[in-house]
Amino acid sequence: MLSSTPLVRPLAVQDLPGLLAVQLACYGAGFVESREVFAARLASPANCSLVLERAGVVCAYLAAYRSLRGKVTPLHGGFEVVPQPDTLYLHDMAVLPGCAGQGLARALLQPMWKEAKARGLGHTALVSVQGSQAYWERQGYAVQALADAAQRERLASYGGGAVYMVRELTP
Repeated sequence: MLSSTPLVRPLAVQDLPGLLAVQLACYGAGFVESREVFAARLASPANCSLVLERAGVVCAYLAAYRSLRGKVTPLHGGFEVVPQPDTLYLHDMAVLPGCAGQGLARALLQPMWKEAKARGLGHTALVSVQGSQAYWERQGYAVQALADAAQRERLASYGGGAVYMVRELTP
């Protein structure tokens, strides 16, 4: 367990080796997205991802971007720019297992929600995977059905049990 003060800052290309290590430790090989996919996401103008590090070690990250409510990024998909975003889309958040239970996820979520509200976004959305639905419900998210067949197909890329969830961002 790392004990120095955590630093939350924008996710950068130099963080990708640490991000990939956290991702593998949390999700296993089936959900690992490549360095190339993450590098392309970082280059997207819609990107607003964060990393949390302690003593130079990536302990947690939140891959996010500005999007539209009801629009799902498929697993291994890019961050698509939309002309008038209304939703903060949380594509992926992971905390190194040895750092779990220390409030690091909250340390990433709170500034992200605050920034999204400041930019006038009314919602935040995500795809819950691997049994995380109860966690996201505790954060104020609720399951929302997807009316569009193409978006349901994108959701299916995450496998069984994946659900689309939305949370209102109050002013």
